[in-house]
Amino acid sequence: MDSKAFARDGAVCARGVVSAALLARVAAAIDANLASPSELAQVASGADDPGRFVEDFCNWSRFPAYLELAEAMAPLARALMSSNTVRLYHDHLLVKEAGTQQPTPWHQDQPYYDVEGRDVISMWLPVDAVPRESTLEFVAGTHLGPWLMPRTFMQRESKWFPEGSLADVPAIDDDRDSFPIIGWALEPGDAVFFHALALHGSRGSSTRRRVISIRFLGDDARRVERRWRCSPPMPTDAIFPTLNVA
Repeated sequence: MDSKAFARDGAVCARGVVSAALLARVAAAIDANLASPSELAQVASGADDPGRFVEDFCNWSRFPAYLELAEAMAPLARALMSSNTVRLYHDHLLVKEAGTQQPTPWHQDQPYYDVEGRDVISMWLPVDAVPRESTLEFVAGTHLGPWLMPRTFMQRESKWFPEGSLADVPAIDDDRDSFPIIGWALEPGDAVFFHALALHGSRGSSTRRRVISIRFLGDDARRVERRWRCSPPMPTDAIFPTLNVA
């Protein structure tokens, strides 16, 4: 995996890093998760969307394959963060059924969290083939900052930082050629790693796109108290297990 590209761009693709056996267990866990969503689950597409975009969070204690995947990917996350330790922050399920038109708006992850520090990284793993037009895309270099205003995906409301306290995400899709956009077509077993400040988004999907994302914390990441309900909300006594990176 290209650590220099990650340091430069804030995102990197790792090919064939998940075995077929583990991938099958993760796919089965995703389907079980869809059949039994948690209280944090939400539909992130409108009723008139011909498809359906479903999200869920923090299910690793219910589905062991998610924790197994986090353990398997922890050494790669550690190398990219140059961290001595890796903790599991949370898992994030993202499923776009075939024909979903709802895009995932351009955003950074970390402004939604109750975490400060530079060592915050995500792994995004599809269990279905993802064509280039439906993949996760990034604006290279945005992981270096600044923080941008987090908004709700559908109503575009500012529920976190006070309105005007952070700059808004630029209208990237209005002039895509003006931005250094990167992304990769993916096969099952491929994964994308990206910094929590990397500006990213995706378009709708003509095919079914089941994804599990794992969020990792490194040495300098620390929880902070927010005056608002973060996404996902974390209880004050939440356990972030240290993962084996030997």
